[in-house]
Amino acid sequence: MGAAYTSGAPILSFRPWRCPIELLLNTREVDDWTVLEVKGEVDLYTSPALRERIVELVEEGQIRVIVDLQEVGFLDSSGLGALVGALKRVNERGGRLMLVCPEGSPLKVLTITGLDKIFPIHSSLDEALRA
Repeated sequence: MGAAYTSGAPILSFRPWRCPIELLLNTREVDDWTVLEVKGEVDLYTSPALRERIVELVEEGQIRVIVDLQEVGFLDSSGLGALVGALKRVNERGGRLMLVCPEGSPLKVLTITGLDKIFPIHSSLDEALRA
């Protein structure tokens, strides 16, 4: 697999009680897929950055996207909204969006909400690339 890496700077956000939240978004190309690696917490304060990054990718013509959530410790409804919006945006352009989410809180939230029936979810990046 050929890969070209593009790293994003950490996105710092502050909750009302001034506790910083770090969200890292790194993008790389693997074969004919754009892989968006997400690290940190995806919540009300950080989900706008995730949404904006996916919008940028799609506007750049990247419509085969894998969102890698392996290192996301927390995902709330605003994060789900960002992912659903991304799926809609990619589908409108005839593309495909998959998630890598092996276990933990994000997978539990996706399952409880029934979104595991909407998104193709894989336990590893290699599995997603073979799909």
